[in-house]
Amino acid sequence: MRHRPSDLLICCGIAVVLLTFAEGRSVRHAGREMPSGWERSLVLAVGNPAGWLADQVPPLANAANKLGEAFKSDQNLSSGGAGSFADRSAPANAGGVPPVTRDAFDPRQLGQKPPAPRPLKTVLVTGDSMSQPLDAEIARSLAPKGIKVDRDAHIGTMISDTSIVDWGKLSVIQVKQDKPDAVVMFMGANEGFPMQVGGREVKCCSADWAAEYAYRARRMMDTYRRGGAARVYWLLLPTYRSAGRNAIARVVNAGIVAAAGPYRAQVRILDMGAIFTPGNKYRDAMSVGGRDQIVRQSDGIHLNGTGSRVAADAVINALRADFTGP
Repeated sequence: MRHRPSDLLICCGIAVVLLTFAEGRSVRHAGREMPSGWERSLVLAVGNPAGWLADQVPPLANAANKLGEAFKSDQNLSSGGAGSFADRSAPANAGGVPPVTRDAFDPRQLGQKPPAPRPLKTVLVTGDSMSQPLDAEIARSLAPKGIKVDRDAHIGTMISDTSIVDWGKLSVIQVKQDKPDAVVMFMGANEGFPMQVGGREVKCCSADWAAEYAYRARRMMDTYRRGGAARVYWLLLPTYRSAGRNAIARVVNAGIVAAAGPYRAQVRILDMGAIFTPGNKYRDAMSVGGRDQIVRQSDGIHLNGTGSRVAADAVINALRADFTGP
């Protein structure tokens, strides 16, 4: 069937009228929200009369909206029902998704002003051998300012194996005894042991192993943050000399980053790799104080005294953002 040009013009005119009544208010509202300028003037030149017409004939506007709904999916996707964001009845341990709390956001991520720095009284520096001599360097900087630094390194321990130390239990004891305002954690030199998950053994470095490691680290972070009263500064591992060890360190670092997700308001992740091994390239020396200096121990794993002073500076700079005193 042939259509005359006039028929097409009539159809277009009807479409324009329907859109005017259906979307006139939206165009007017969008124009009012725009910043000053010629674009806003142009949109309002169309939106103001279109919105006025829609205001005068609400029944026709409603009819146009209903006509538009006819072209949408016949599935009911309005709020409510199975899978709806409004449905929070299923608990997390029954397969539901746990809610996101305000602790998951550093206020600075949201463009908000962070809490005013408060006095720093007690710092706990802990971990495995990676935390030495970092703990001494932090104490050397903070103790003269009257800040108590508790040094509690547990050499040869790890999160993935609890036969020597169960860090889940140890973290509870440390917080109970020291009540730290800040916790500095640096460990990972001994990781890679199989872990029991749901009655089965998972080996490093699968995704299941990473998930269990992150879960254990998250429990420790939650303990150390003391319900929001304390701040946690967890140091990521720098690249090692050994490629085999780096395969483990990479998964450990990924687990730590994932673990901190719910507690970004209190947990700071300090990337030692960005400082000591940028681009994941191992190096024994780097520029410190304007000249190249050795920063790693001969094992290609630990930081030496100079490297620990560099790491301590990074920790103290992070402390300054949350506390007065450093």
